[in-house]
Amino acid sequence: MHRRIIAPGALAAASVLLAIPASAASFTPGAPGIGDPYYPAYGNGGYDVSHYDLRLKYQPATDELEGTATILARTTQDLSRFDLDFLLDVSEVRVNGVKAAFTTSGEHELVVTPRTPLPKGTAVTVVVRYTGVPSSKKAYGFTSWHRTPDGGIAANEPEAAWWWFPSNDHPLDKATYDVSVLVPDGTQALSNGTLQSTSSKLGWTRWNWRQNKPQATYLATLALGKFDITTSTSEGGVPVVNAYSKDLGDNDGAARASVERTGELVDWLSGYFGPYPFSSAGGYVPNTTTGYALETQTRVYYSPRQFANGSNTSVVVHELAHQWWGDSVSLKSWKDIWINEGFARYAQWLWSEHEGEGTAQELADYVYASHPADDPFWTVKPGDPGPDNQFDIAVYDRGALAIQALRNAIGDDAFFAILKGWPQRHAYGNASVADFQRYAEQVSGKPLAALFDTWLYEPVKPATPAARTAKATPRTVASPAQPKSWKKIAATNEIHGH
Repeated sequence: MHRRIIAPGALAAASVLLAIPASAASFTPGAPGIGDPYYPAYGNGGYDVSHYDLRLKYQPATDELEGTATILARTTQDLSRFDLDFLLDVSEVRVNGVKAAFTTSGEHELVVTPRTPLPKGTAVTVVVRYTGVPSSKKAYGFTSWHRTPDGGIAANEPEAAWWWFPSNDHPLDKATYDVSVLVPDGTQALSNGTLQSTSSKLGWTRWNWRQNKPQATYLATLALGKFDITTSTSEGGVPVVNAYSKDLGDNDGAARASVERTGELVDWLSGYFGPYPFSSAGGYVPNTTTGYALETQTRVYYSPRQFANGSNTSVVVHELAHQWWGDSVSLKSWKDIWINEGFARYAQWLWSEHEGEGTAQELADYVYASHPADDPFWTVKPGDPGPDNQFDIAVYDRGALAIQALRNAIGDDAFFAILKGWPQRHAYGNASVADFQRYAEQVSGKPLAALFDTWLYEPVKPATPAARTAKATPRTVASPAQPKSWKKIAATNEIHGH
């Protein structure tokens, strides 16, 4: 072997050559969508985000929002350019400290071209400076920013981030968050996670929130306005932060009587689903005209209309159940929505049992009997409902019927082991309906393909109800009695009207 001697200058030149990609052609643009079959333009390819740092300033009187978003990510391919999902007006983008070119495309794409291409596996820091009036922006003909008399709210599904921060907007790319918001004194700024600090200076107050567990972008929320904020700790040790607009009018008492039970309900749900997965819990009720509620992670969004007919803990149970089913364990694709909504609805059935207002079986019997065979309800397939039916009532009620059928087929021991084991198996990650079927088969030791096909994928009414035994025959009772809890559960049906 002969040792080759290289002069220092030649070595430096060789190092430069090694730093230059062998082929510039290997660098390609990241896809403008992450690959979701329901929403092809949502999310983006080419990178994976680990953290969002959002530093914002908001003026309630004009709905003006200024922001600097710092996004930490890593490339997943040799990347020549990439997209972010965003609607507000951008003044500057930097990639790893260097100004980058940017433009807009389509309904909600911010297209960023770094000065130099980014090799696969590169750690990337993207800084986006922006301003805008969120309530003035629409995409696909709608807005997910709700203007209120004293501020604004970002909360919607499957998209809300575009109106207030640039992101990779799909549940497959979850990240942690720091959200710091400057608002005039007397205005509050709410977001997910825990309140780290507040400070006031020259008529402005800064609120600093931290979400230290992975969070899907649609579950990030921002609430700006005049709130009454309450804090407590559940018996199980979970900090609870709730907030109520100061102008809820007649709905104020019912809202508080419901949402203030959050700590109790978190502890109760933990008995079924395992330890609460986040650092805080809570909810907020702003003065909006929407009809839906949304499981925004740790800080649930409730419309005042949820409480127009009085207090309703059932809707609180539904949204808190999502903290395990949908938030900690998020869907892989929007067609997997049944895992979120079917189990949140079933939690309401379990609460009905707990309250002595009708067992889950009685509710299943009632739902089954309430929809004749020719009802379009049975044509919706909860396991893959399609984007137009993603929040159809069948995804909730037929979805819960499927869960009762599973419970009866495998027995309570295996069923409740699944309820507690699944959120731990996939904690802070993503999973599909197919993943859930495999897990249920593994825990129960039973083949379940036929059951899942019947209840989740066949566009017809199953021949037998979700009865107590897998071999049950049709009931002779045509119209089971309406369970006492039914009206409270049905009153939450607008929660899916996104």
